[in-house]
Amino acid sequence: MRTLSLWSAFLVLFSIAPWVQADQVHVAVASNFSGAMKALVEQFEYQTEHDVVLSFGSSGKMLAQIQNGAPYDVFLSADQAKPMVLEASGEALQDTRFTYAVGALALWSSDSDLIDQSPAALLSGQFNKLALANPKLAPYGYAASEVLNAMGLTKSTQAHWVMGENISQTYQFVASGNADLGFVALSQIMNNGTVTNGSSWLVPKSLYHPIRQDAVLLKRGQDNLAAKDLLAFLKSPTAIETIHRFGYETE
Repeated sequence: MRTLSLWSAFLVLFSIAPWVQADQVHVAVASNFSGAMKALVEQFEYQTEHDVVLSFGSSGKMLAQIQNGAPYDVFLSADQAKPMVLEASGEALQDTRFTYAVGALALWSSDSDLIDQSPAALLSGQFNKLALANPKLAPYGYAASEVLNAMGLTKSTQAHWVMGENISQTYQFVASGNADLGFVALSQIMNNGTVTNGSSWLVPKSLYHPIRQDAVLLKRGQDNLAAKDLLAFLKSPTAIETIHRFGYETE
């Protein structure tokens, strides 16, 4: 009888253990990383039973939200500068920041015949609208402005610019045909190493500074097991393989 009681108690404890151990983490994520992050979260939640709540937007907007008290535990920025700002202010924990991905920029059109894997369509000036993310808010937009400056095309193309608040909105401008072409994150148009639709030119990395994307643990998440486990997972071989599939490099 005593053995049966002990076994019953064990079964009860075992059945509730995942609920005791599981936690919830709120993550602010740069919009360029949305596809990869959704895939990563699916893997992470399956492995850990933690619950992940994602919010996507421009890194600049996310930074402002965090500074104004938004309830995020982890920040995945599209650059290094913004997590460093949070470190300096004490809103992010020291020694938790790391580069989770290195992004690439592509010139893309939903028209499969417009771009011939070269900048010819951009150089010709024969287009109505050129989409790019706002350089003041989005690191990919800043990189696009660097490319235009390096190619001497800023003044000649500026009247044709249509700017998205973030890289996701920029992608939509081009995908919908509201812009003939635009600078997007390579990850937005690539799956398993192949551009899935439209036409594109992979912008040489010599034309813009490396887009190193850093993650950091925010002060609100310092005692959150799910937040710490998520950051550890992003460094794992499983996560790195997924990140590479979406067109990013890792360091």
